[in-house]
Amino acid sequence: MIIMKNIGETLKKLRERNGLTRKEAVEKLVSLGIEISDKTLYGYESGRNSANADMFLGLCKIYNCNNIMEEFSETAEDVLFTNSEWKLLEGYRNLDDHGKKTVDITIARESQRISHIQELENKLMEAHIRLCLYPYMRKIACAGDGFYFDDIPTETIEAPYMEGADFIIGVNGDSMEPDYFDGDDVYVKKTDHLKLGDVGIFTVGNECYIKEYGENKLISRNKKYDDITGTEDIRLIGKVIGKVEESE
Repeated sequence: MIIMKNIGETLKKLRERNGLTRKEAVEKLVSLGIEISDKTLYGYESGRNSANADMFLGLCKIYNCNNIMEEFSETAEDVLFTNSEWKLLEGYRNLDDHGKKTVDITIARESQRISHIQELENKLMEAHIRLCLYPYMRKIACAGDGFYFDDIPTETIEAPYMEGADFIIGVNGDSMEPDYFDGDDVYVKKTDHLKLGDVGIFTVGNECYIKEYGENKLISRNKKYDDITGTEDIRLIGKVIGKVEESE
């Protein structure tokens, strides 16, 4: 026996398939010793309430549903209980109080164990983030110290891998806040073209900027600063493709 995620709709279809009104279904359940009202059954069918295991067993019995998967499930993802899981549930129902408590304790202990394993696996995945060495230029974007970009001496920095990144550059100043702050490090991919709205690293004369690429201008996202209108001196160095996140 298999029950799907859309329990309410399924229960309604099963009742209707058996030609039963809600009142008649309730009477059948009461005859099995299961106390239920019309209102409660409507709550199950509308999805407002969830039936417990005993109620599910009773409903399946009066609806003669031994093949719900074939009747209503469209994909395997709809399955909430497999046949073997349902058999375990039926077996649990036949246990005495001592047996049920034993099973409850075992399930709680095993659930805690699995949760602990998953936490450890997540921590290991975080600890093993792939690190790479990148050429690093400290806080020169937006600075105006007078230089030729290609002649800037670079250091190296170890940072999480970013696909497509060629180097890392530091942000100097607040002209691109709130997206890029003074002291941020950003990944840059060398390219000779950008789309409108992309953020890039540019040189204008001997000054280096991080700006948004606009139509005939370089845009400062912090409105306290003026945009730089297009001139022949503007040179695109690369596209900003992400921030270097600080490791904890």
